[in-house]
Amino acid sequence: MSDSKGPEIRRKLYRRGSSFETTIPMPLLFSLDMSKKHNVIFRHDVKSKRWYIEFEEAEPVKGKKSNKGSGKQRKKKA
Repeated sequence: MSDSKGPEIRRKLYRRGSSFETTIPMPLLFSLDMSKKHNVIFRHDVKSKRWYIEFEEAEPVKGKKSNKGSGKQRKKKA
């Protein structure tokens, strides 16, 4: 049986402190380069009363140092 609506993905909305959150399922992220950082944009269409999710590559923060290599290194055991 073929469904013309396409795939449906449901996620629970859960309370976290004073706000509510959910996760973005991996099937929605398949086209993103996960080695880069991205912003998630939620847009509401008032006419259709629907929400749309968009992704954009995040701009690197200028002047911010990387934390890589700033910790103490452990000595290797022989």
